[in-house]
Amino acid sequence: MIEFRKVSKHYGAQDVLVDASFQISPGDRVGLVGPNGAGKSTVFGLILGEVAPDDGEVFVADRRRLGYLRQVLNVRDEEVPLLDYVADALPELREIDQRIHAVEHELAEAGGGEGSLRAKLIDEMGDLQHRYEVLGGYEMRTRAQEALGGLGFSADALMHGVGTFSGGWQMRAELARVLVARPGTLLLDEPSNYLDLPAVEWLQRFLRDFEGTLVLISHDRFLLNTLTRRTLEINAGRATAYAGNYDTYQRDRVIRVEQALARKENQDQKRRQVERFVERFRAKASKAAQVQSRVKMLEKMEDVEEVDDLAVRGRIRLPDPPHCGIEVIRLEQAGLTYDGQRWVLRDVELSVQRGEKLALVGHNGLGKTTLLRMLAGALPLSEGKRILGHQVTPGYQTQDFAEAMNERETVLQTVRAVAPDRPERELRGLLGGFGFSGAAIEKTVGVLSGGEKIRLAFARLLVKPPNLLLLDEPTTHLDIHAREALEEALREYPGTMLVVSHDVAFVRRVATGILEMKPPGVRRFAGDYDYYREKIAAELVAAKTGVDGAPVSSTRLAKRERAERIRETAARKRVLEAAMRKAEATITRLENEQAELVGSLECGAGKSFAEINQRLTALPGEIAEATAAWERAALECEELNQNRP
Repeated sequence: MIEFRKVSKHYGAQDVLVDASFQISPGDRVGLVGPNGAGKSTVFGLILGEVAPDDGEVFVADRRRLGYLRQVLNVRDEEVPLLDYVADALPELREIDQRIHAVEHELAEAGGGEGSLRAKLIDEMGDLQHRYEVLGGYEMRTRAQEALGGLGFSADALMHGVGTFSGGWQMRAELARVLVARPGTLLLDEPSNYLDLPAVEWLQRFLRDFEGTLVLISHDRFLLNTLTRRTLEINAGRATAYAGNYDTYQRDRVIRVEQALARKENQDQKRRQVERFVERFRAKASKAAQVQSRVKMLEKMEDVEEVDDLAVRGRIRLPDPPHCGIEVIRLEQAGLTYDGQRWVLRDVELSVQRGEKLALVGHNGLGKTTLLRMLAGALPLSEGKRILGHQVTPGYQTQDFAEAMNERETVLQTVRAVAPDRPERELRGLLGGFGFSGAAIEKTVGVLSGGEKIRLAFARLLVKPPNLLLLDEPTTHLDIHAREALEEALREYPGTMLVVSHDVAFVRRVATGILEMKPPGVRRFAGDYDYYREKIAAELVAAKTGVDGAPVSSTRLAKRERAERIRETAARKRVLEAAMRKAEATITRLENEQAELVGSLECGAGKSFAEINQRLTALPGEIAEATAAWERAALECEELNQNRP
């Protein structure tokens, strides 16, 4: 349970929250939305107790069961192997494991006697192992392996030190660590940043099956629409709750804005009527009582709450590209290697026709950015040919577009630097089409928002209009409204485009074809993203069953299935070994209890004869049950060893 009770938070003159009240119940799945800088991350800080409210109260039932993905890395020991780092996600498990080892040491020192200390230690060992099992300790490494694999890490990378990975891959490791802990409440702040499309889809499947409470900040509409059932908007100091996912919220918000405008218009009209009456009859004594009544009516009228329409400011309008030939660009047996031995891409055959809009998909590290740079001419080919079509002008937008602009220059200076020969009047007209007009063109780059920077980057790119757009993650750091504006512009753009993006909704709306990275080459799908996913799903089914329903015996499939069997076998063995240890501890504890009770009967001390006899009668059955559990686990474990893949 999370509850905000009339919470206010201010940063200087900015009112982030004003008298905000809302509740997040156990099992809720909430999308936290609003413009960049509105205060969504501040809400997380308040929930975590890292930010204190200026007024009001934030109630959180149990902060120990909160899982939070931080945008700032906190890797303390960079030499720790990746798998160990992710599997060590629950401090409580670590403490239990340390105590188990301590008890084992104490038992070894106690020897083989039957004293009360040994029995007490055995009881504690049973309790510790039970708690360890309940918390998922025996499955933690398996869960960590699955999460890391789903987020794009190769099996070879699992034992590399965390510090050897780049910041983006460390963020993936941090995400995996949060997920495998399975907290009661997950707070995720832009979890799809640094992910590629396959990883985003894996994350969506994982979170779909998550049974706890989920609070999600994301600009990814695919995640918001498929994972959330309530939407909480943070905007202009207000926290407004809506039922439904992001699409439902958008529809309901439009209705709410229209209703608020209608209420305001009705009230304004009524106010004008009353004011005219007061003005007209103010001087007439016979109307004094009625005038006074109208004046009181005006004083009691409350202002209708205005709703910010969140309209996208600065629509992106792409100028028409110059005409070019039908075939825009072609790669023939193209390849690229950095060391002459390992090929990033090789024997790539690709022809792009005028008007096509292709999305490059695949895990990070498979060469999507490399292929874009090869097509742009920014990377010389190691072999093969790159052939530009007739009158083709490429325009390449890199991931680091913001870093490529001088933050001290103004908007106008940034565009003028690309086209110094163009008249200022034309440059101003171009910038106006990207939402920069009047004094806005004198803003420096450093003060622009993420959406403004992407519009400026496109204005700079299109001041000399290309007819082949090559875009590498153009939606990074854009809020939802800026992404939608860019989508609309690219859908209307009549030129040719190749794009890399991890935004599923963006790719679905913009791409008309898919290029899947299949090292060392690429594979083309002549349909949109949904068509591509259907084809891949059908191929997976066919690969497993064969055309006639018989198993496929290809080497690749056999290796994949063998690896899966090994993984499943190892995981099952760990569970069985844990069950055997637990059964052994139970048997030892029960036998010790039995011996103690017999001893107490002989010396006549302790409980009454009836109580002792009743317990002695029950113990053989419990011992037999524990022994049977040990035998079942041991037998299955032996069979697994004999039938090892």
